Amino acid sequence: MKALRAEAEWAPRNGCVPKGRELTERRASSGSRMYRKPVLDIFEVKEPEPGPDELLVKVKYCGICGSDTHVYESDDEGYVIFSGPAKFPCTLGHEYSGEVVAVGREVTGFRKGDIITGESVLWCGTCMPCRYGMLNQCENVELLGLTHDGAFAEYIAVKAKYCWNLNRLHDRFTDEEVLKIGTLVEPIGCAYNGIFISGGGFSPGAYAVVYGAGPIGLGAVLLLKAAGAAKIIAVDVVDERLGLAKRMGADHVLNAAGTEDLEEIIMDLTSGWGADLQVEAAGAARQTVPMMEKLYSRRAKIIYLGRAEALATVELNRIVSGAHSIIGSRGHSGYGIFPNIIRLLQEDRLNGVGEMITSVFPFSGIADAFTTSTKRVDGKILIDIG
Repeated sequence: MKALRAEAEWAPRNGCVPKGRELTERRASSGSRMYRKPVLDIFEVKEPEPGPDELLVKVKYCGICGSDTHVYESDDEGYVIFSGPAKFPCTLGHEYSGEVVAVGREVTGFRKGDIITGESVLWCGTCMPCRYGMLNQCENVELLGLTHDGAFAEYIAVKAKYCWNLNRLHDRFTDEEVLKIGTLVEPIGCAYNGIFISGGGFSPGAYAVVYGAGPIGLGAVLLLKAAGAAKIIAVDVVDERLGLAKRMGADHVLNAAGTEDLEEIIMDLTSGWGADLQVEAAGAARQTVPMMEKLYSRRAKIIYLGRAEALATVELNRIVSGAHSIIGSRGHSGYGIFPNIIRLLQEDRLNGVGEMITSVFPFSGIADAFTTSTKRVDGKILIDIG
């Protein structure tokens, strides 16, 4: 079968000393510190066989995530930009939907013909964080498409415990729409986890600002709207993405590259109160953190979803005085996140979600799709695997 594989050279940066699994498996805790000269290409690989607890899925669609783009891109020294866990060579892709074509003998709850999507955080279920229910902080975690072969492939074998059935969406959407929208559950799940689980939610009527109108930021806008934010302000540097945010439900959109006195404008839009909740989905801490610190309301929250190596200075005295919180969040597993998003989709609570998908490329055109992704003007780019 055909699969998109990423290969890269293992070359720890000066000052970065491999340890643990980095020494034994070349599984980097931060890809941008250990791997350089990435090369992506379609290869012929052996079709996987499902284990007793696995499903064999014929992949229909798979989305290009910012993480995939960051593997494709490299910095001035040739190192991949992706700063999360990585192990190459690896089949990329983790935002997928497809049809179950074979079911392992120990699997219950799934059958051939089911349309499914799946989590990309591959938790073990036995380490202490998992036993506490903190699946996204699993000590033995693998990441689909980054440390474990992923879904830019014609078939994928995946443990049933990571999979979720999309069949109920056929009551609301066409077969094709279910397959496309099914790929969005994963990125929306990251926003859901940050806002409602890691961040503890917000009071309906709150003022919210979202930085970064890529797919996770757009997912945040959809969820904030559904959960009753009184006013949602989206900030980005790309007009096309801001247009999407407006259609997703943002009340105001601001281009940070072309707007002076951005903080004053946001304070005016919130009647001088400031932001109760700020979601950082841009991965641009050096630019966003100084701005966010000027926009706290009272007991305000910053939910940090963007991943980057950059350091940012935080004024702790202001956090103490205002009882503010800065909360990091990774992943989307556990806490009913996937089934709850599927319910929201089924009941049409995420209005306009399909508009997030702005481009669809054939598998044969995946190189062009990745080039397009580096322009950062699309919402979600999908690959039609076939």
